[in-house]
Amino acid sequence: MGCPDRIGAGPGTWRRTCQGRDSGCRGTLTAAAQPNDGRSPRPAVIRRLRSAGSACAARVRAFGSWFNAVLGGQDYQRYVDHLQRNHPGCEIPSEREYWRRRHADADTNPQNRCC
Repeated sequence: MGCPDRIGAGPGTWRRTCQGRDSGCRGTLTAAAQPNDGRSPRPAVIRRLRSAGSACAARVRAFGSWFNAVLGGQDYQRYVDHLQRNHPGCEIPSEREYWRRRHADADTNPQNRCC
């Protein structure tokens, strides 16, 4: 009974070393550390991991930006920009006063709300 020379395929797979075809496998399992061209596979793996990590970080930042926009995180800054552009002589309220007025207005004039 013969034994296979390789288990799996490609670089970085496990190999079975055999002493003889008729006597069965008497060797040990060893790892193929390098591909056939002599370069280490480690830098390619690190590049792929970094690429995946940066793509994941970009998605998390995009989600955070979207969530901030849904909650109105930039509304005060947009309001200040609007006042400076269109009403240059008008007094700019503090952020706390802006939110106080906004919530009071939303409570007194419920327009696009269910409650």
